[in-house]
Amino acid sequence: MPRIPIDSLDDPRVRMYRDLKTSNLLRDGKLFIAEGTKLVERLLSSDFRVESILVAERRADEWAGQVPDDVPLYVIPQQVGEQLTGFNFHVGVLACGHRKPTRSLDEALPPLNPQVAPAPVTLALCPNCDNPENLGAIIRISAAFGIDALLLSRDGCCDPFSRRVLRVSMGTALRLPIIESSDLERDVKRLRDEWQVELIATVLDESAESLSLSARGNRVGLLFGNEADGLDARWRSLCHREVTIPMHGGTDSLNVAIAAGIFLHHFAKSDTSAR
Repeated sequence: MPRIPIDSLDDPRVRMYRDLKTSNLLRDGKLFIAEGTKLVERLLSSDFRVESILVAERRADEWAGQVPDDVPLYVIPQQVGEQLTGFNFHVGVLACGHRKPTRSLDEALPPLNPQVAPAPVTLALCPNCDNPENLGAIIRISAAFGIDALLLSRDGCCDPFSRRVLRVSMGTALRLPIIESSDLERDVKRLRDEWQVELIATVLDESAESLSLSARGNRVGLLFGNEADGLDARWRSLCHREVTIPMHGGTDSLNVAIAAGIFLHHFAKSDTSAR
């Protein structure tokens, strides 16, 4: 793609990169921003449509051969890039991608066939993960352990394609099936009743089943609460059982992303050959 020099902050071709530190593209919009070498490379290798690439002049030669012919490559002076984005443009590369429509449960999980034994499935569910760093880490962990899908409450969780979440997830949100549910309680009940998914509440409760003694069923879905409040009674009442991580030395809790990693490692399908 020929390089397209950008000299003005007001150039409409780069409006999507403007003031990224203080603003984010609307969740209901069509676009998202990927920041940094790894994320841009992963966006280019994904099946997401790429709107454009923005690079600092010092990195133009490096990226010229990597950008497809149909993707605009905008080249901007370092100082102008920092003024445009609103932060230190030290990474020197940004990309703008097109969002896809969120999947539904029916698209992500095939219906059960009564004539065939149900295939194993592992799901992670977050009713209220409103911290971008935690959500980005949970996405990355879920992808690492081969989780079949991550279900988020659209109202209770932050945007999985926000710049900060994508950065922390290292771009794994581009390949992990993510369902942003407009009615997570309904979908949780459908998982239980229609897909035979055993729902497991991850809790801080000494009366709950110890993780070290907890066996995995064929089809499981783990519910994770947020950093401050955990899972409330509404979500716990929908689950088949509750599991906790025993802790020592007066430690009363773990960061939700760390806890999710421990739970998902324990419950994830053991066969990694097909991942």
